Amino acid sequence: MSILEVKGVRKVYVPRFGGSQVEALKNVTFSVEEGEYVSIMGESGSGKTTLLNILAALDRPTGGVVLLDGQDLTKIREDRVAAFRRDCLGFVFQEFNLLDTFTIEDNILLPLVLANKPYSQMQKRLAPLAEQLGITDLLKKYPYEISGGQKQRAAVARALIAGPRLVLADEPTGALDSRATDELLRLFEQVNRAGQTILMVTHSVKAASHAGRVLFIKDGEVFHQIYRGNSTNDQFYEKISHALTLLTTTGAPLEGGERR
Repeated sequence: MSILEVKGVRKVYVPRFGGSQVEALKNVTFSVEEGEYVSIMGESGSGKTTLLNILAALDRPTGGVVLLDGQDLTKIREDRVAAFRRDCLGFVFQEFNLLDTFTIEDNILLPLVLANKPYSQMQKRLAPLAEQLGITDLLKKYPYEISGGQKQRAAVARALIAGPRLVLADEPTGALDSRATDELLRLFEQVNRAGQTILMVTHSVKAASHAGRVLFIKDGEVFHQIYRGNSTNDQFYEKISHALTLLTTTGAPLEGGERR
C-alpha cells in the first residue's frame, strides 16, 4: 500500500522583479510504499531540495498532487500545516537543529509538548525510544556537551517520538565523521526494519546504499530508479555508483531500471 503518492508535480519559480521563470520540477511522479526506505539522489540544482520542501509541506507545488495516506498536502489550510507536519512527519536534518538551551530530553519531547500531550505519555514514549537509540545516558545533557553523532541520534529520536507516518531525512550524514555516519546508517536500517517509512535525500552513495530503492532526479524529473533486490550494501553501492556515472556522462538509464 502506498503511503506517499506524488503525481505530476511541477514547481515554477517566478522572479519578483522580472526575468525568466525557473522550472525546478517537471512532472515528478513516484510513490513510496508503507515500510519502504527510499533514497533520492541528484546533482546540485537537480530539484531534490525543492521536492523535499514540497513533501514536507514547507512549499506548495505549481501543479500536481502530493498524497500522504490519501490526504492531499497541497490542499491543507495554512492554519493546519504546522499541526500536520508535527503529527504526520518526522524530520532529520544535516545540522541536527537542536536547541542549545534545552536538554536532549527536552529537545526530543518538543513535538509532544507542542501537541499538548500529557507528561506521563511523553515519558512512556521516551524511555523505550531512548533505549533503542542508545541515548538514555544523554537525556539530561545539553547539545553542546555531546558529539555530532550523539546529536544526530537525538535528532532521530525527536523525529520518531510522535510516531510519524513518514520520516524525511535531508543529508543526515552530511555533518558526521565516518564512524558516526556508519552508526547513523545502521540506526536507520534498524528503525526501518521496525516498520518506519523513510525518505532520504542525500549526495552520499554510501548513505543511499543502505536504502531499498534509489530515485535519481535530473533536471527536475525523476529520471531513473534502481532497487536493492538481494544486493548487499557493498553491491548496491556499486550499482548506485555505476548509475550515477552513466546518468552524469551519457544521460542514459540503466538496463533493469525504470525511467519515468
